[in-house]
Amino acid sequence: MSDEQTKIELNDETDRWRYRCPQGHTNWEPTNHHFWCASCARKWEVDPEFDELLDQETGKVYERDQVQLLTKAGPYEHGGSV
Repeated sequence: MSDEQTKIELNDETDRWRYRCPQGHTNWEPTNHHFWCASCARKWEVDPEFDELLDQETGKVYERDQVQLLTKAGPYEHGGSV
């Protein structure tokens, strides 16, 4: 894992599909301090909360603090660190 940062446009479908949860799903959502996946939430054996996103294009994994999420209204503020 590097110190590299990435930006994700939450309203851009291409960006949303490029990044995946640890199980490979594309329907993840940001929360204050981690991410949450709807597909994982439907499975009993998988934790829907996770701290890393996989960039499917580059193969790099980014921790929550390495991801800047952008919306039409501006940056998504995740409330800082725990």
